[in-house]
Amino acid sequence: MHHSLSRTAIALAACLAAAVMTMGAWSQADLAVPAELEGVDIIERLGTELPLDAPFQDQSGREIKLGDLFTGERPVLLQMGYFKCPQLCNLVLNEMTDTIRKIEWTTGDEFDVLSISINPDETPELAAAKRTSYVLMYERRNSGSGWHFLVGPGESSRAVADAVGFQYRKQPDGEYAHAAGLFVITPEGVVSRYLYGATQDPKNVRLALLEASNGRIGSTIDRFILWCHVYDPDSGSYVLFAVRLMQLGGILTLLVLGTGLGWMWLADRRKARSNSASPPAAEGPGTSPIIHGVEQ
Repeated sequence: MHHSLSRTAIALAACLAAAVMTMGAWSQADLAVPAELEGVDIIERLGTELPLDAPFQDQSGREIKLGDLFTGERPVLLQMGYFKCPQLCNLVLNEMTDTIRKIEWTTGDEFDVLSISINPDETPELAAAKRTSYVLMYERRNSGSGWHFLVGPGESSRAVADAVGFQYRKQPDGEYAHAAGLFVITPEGVVSRYLYGATQDPKNVRLALLEASNGRIGSTIDRFILWCHVYDPDSGSYVLFAVRLMQLGGILTLLVLGTGLGWMWLADRRKARSNSASPPAAEGPGTSPIIHGVEQ
């Protein structure tokens, strides 16, 4: 019996070891990056200035420099990809457009949208068609001035991609492998925040634009909401900042105490003034008058 149990324990241990080795092999296989996706990533480079001297053509065919679109007035939502992308770029732009429709701010007023093609073979005509479709999808009157779709030499798009950490590579079939995300840029052309993935939370986009604008857009309430939040890189979203909530609670407590003490002080002063202004009490019937210093 003892030997049978020993053999059973040994068999179970061997199975467990084999399972662990198999799981390890699966983990290594899962971690292996396919060859076509090597070098495809987004590397955060917060605080980096875009190459504002890089030449491009806008959707009308006009020769511009990237810096012409950064006037110091509005933050910019930057999307990088290419206009003939069969799937991912359209998904990112579709979801972005749906998200910003849920924000009351309007392109051309509070912020701009900029899409840059990484394919140097694409033309301004293609950029114009793409821009028109998304402006119509946005469904906001007089918002077209805030949408910019650019094409240009590969050196220009590569310079912008390097500045924001957008890594991509061309595939043998002529398509481009790249990641999904949006870049929030300050009105001066500096990388402010990264929004990863194809879909975005309107609250995160709003707070990211407000943060990038350094308070130039939005109301006082918007700025107060941003003050109460902090960006959490682990969750990729803005979360309530406990320390600031505690500070706010402390300030409110002091205000309540100060108001209460002030009200009590004013009440005491009114009472003291009322007592000092009252006439002296009249002599009662039991009071004996004094005449010439002699009590009668």
